[in-house]
Amino acid sequence: MLSTTVSPIRRVLTKVPEVTLIFWVIKVLATTVGETTADFLNVDLGLGLTITSVIMAVLLVAALIVQFKLRKYTPAVYWLAVVLISVVGTLITDNLTDSLGVPLWVTTVAFAIALAATFTVWAISEKTLSIHSIFTTRRETFYWLAVLFTFALGTAAGDLVAEGLNLGFLVALLVFAAAIALIAVAYFVFNLNAVLAFWIAYILTRPLGASTGDLLSQPIADGGLGLGTTGTSVLFLTVILILVVVLTRRARTTNAQLTATV
Repeated sequence: MLSTTVSPIRRVLTKVPEVTLIFWVIKVLATTVGETTADFLNVDLGLGLTITSVIMAVLLVAALIVQFKLRKYTPAVYWLAVVLISVVGTLITDNLTDSLGVPLWVTTVAFAIALAATFTVWAISEKTLSIHSIFTTRRETFYWLAVLFTFALGTAAGDLVAEGLNLGFLVALLVFAAAIALIAVAYFVFNLNAVLAFWIAYILTRPLGASTGDLLSQPIADGGLGLGTTGTSVLFLTVILILVVVLTRRARTTNAQLTATV
């Protein structure tokens, strides 16, 4: 779950990255940025939910068009799409709860059903949910749809635990961190299926990141640390950028080695 290796040739064919420690670090950072950036654009800049949602949706569509056109995994494009889909996933939930008044438990259940339906159709159609098999347009479509629903679901679940149940951001963070730890134990100690472990952890990292973002950025009076959405977003985006540069250099080295071998 935390580290999965595949053959060099298969790694080049797939459109998504290897599941390594860096993968999980960037994933959590991206989920946090999704929460703080959405709040920054919506509240701090005063764009409002509607304008912010339209802008970020357009940017996401543009990033995904580039992602789908690429023939191999490209770190900069892939992780840009993840960050943008994190923001959009947050905005979808915010629009439903803040603008339309849909209760958090309803959005949580609805997105859980949507995600389960996506996995079901994906599994029936492709006979696998492994991300190492993402080398066709149809599989990539299923993948990004599942990712979108995980972000929307994670936002709703995180807000439900922290705000709906009045547990606070720190307690919510600890709850989801403990859940991820249990999945890790189940995988490494009790041999939980790798694909199942991956997707459960992937889903849980979203509310973990959202709770982290809220804890860092929200005012002290509201249970946060008061760092603000601007500072938190800039800090995490900087770390993501550094890690993506590292991954890009590694990818170039790997491709050069494969070319030399051939």
